[in-house]
Amino acid sequence: MASIKDVAAEAGVSVATVSRVLNDHPSVSADARTRVLAAVESLGYRPNAVARSLRTDQTHTLGLVISDVMNPYFTELARSVEEEARALGYSVIIGNADERPDLQDHHVRNLLDRRIDGLLVSPTDGGSPLMLDAARAGTPMVFVDRWIPGVDVPVVRADGRAAVRDLVAHLHGLGHRRVAIIAGPAATTTGRERVEAFREALQAHGLDLPDAYIGQGDFQAESGRRVTEGFLDLAEPPEAVFAADNLMALGALDAVRARGLRVPDDIALAAFDDIPWFVHTDPPVTAIAQPTGELGRAAVRALVDRIEGRPGESVTLPARLVVRRSCGEPYPASPEPDSAQAPAVQPPAENRSHT
Repeated sequence: MASIKDVAAEAGVSVATVSRVLNDHPSVSADARTRVLAAVESLGYRPNAVARSLRTDQTHTLGLVISDVMNPYFTELARSVEEEARALGYSVIIGNADERPDLQDHHVRNLLDRRIDGLLVSPTDGGSPLMLDAARAGTPMVFVDRWIPGVDVPVVRADGRAAVRDLVAHLHGLGHRRVAIIAGPAATTTGRERVEAFREALQAHGLDLPDAYIGQGDFQAESGRRVTEGFLDLAEPPEAVFAADNLMALGALDAVRARGLRVPDDIALAAFDDIPWFVHTDPPVTAIAQPTGELGRAAVRALVDRIEGRPGESVTLPARLVVRRSCGEPYPASPEPDSAQAPAVQPPAENRSHT
């Protein structure tokens, strides 16, 4: 492999001149710059990133710790983070926490040991001393999707409250009155927030959310299956179920089919986090879609701002309801909603958007 000395000899300049050209320093003549770049090309020279990081104290590498790589929402989030980082001159190292706080901290520790320039995290809970210490120590950090309350770190997230209100209005308009939720972990901000938003939206329509209609899930398909089986065993099962993430919704759909029942004829189903699969299920699933791609891009921009000494702003983007057929058709007595009145019935332009 060619060295910087080889490039200097080939171009007939000093090693210092080669270094200035590679770092785009203005104090190099056009002729010398041309000869150095030609030598770099002919020799196939590639700068030593490790040596450069030791000199500049920067690795141009970001760390991303996501909650579950198997969840299509986080897969799409990681993709958009990598694309935006690459456009800004950064590489990304990804760690999958698998919804486990211990594994999350393992990845955070390893990334910090690798001297990353900044860290993007979707916390699995709100009590990681390691992340709290890293934030207090001044490590450039941004929370994406989830966050730790009280920590002075920018948060890039979607606000689903309006979309949840639209969903409950949709269910109410279809005649559903007994409505249940498969909740995410209470240790996560998204788990708590979606239950609160759902309860408030029901109350606005004069409906209660009894304890029997709150099933504790963990953002995994198996928990959605288990909770839905419990709902179906009740003396008075719910008429509709809202799963607080996409994987739990898929588990719920499996549980309904295993009982020989049909969605929406026997029970309605809706989900938080739209995913491409929901268009292909039978029936297609009504879901709340997050602008996942833009969330990932905004998170990278906020983190790079912090790395480069700018404040880095929190960003909140709206989620939207995508109405399909899993909650039922309007009753004959009700007028068909037109496009001006219905809450976001069209599929999102970026159908990868999903939490």
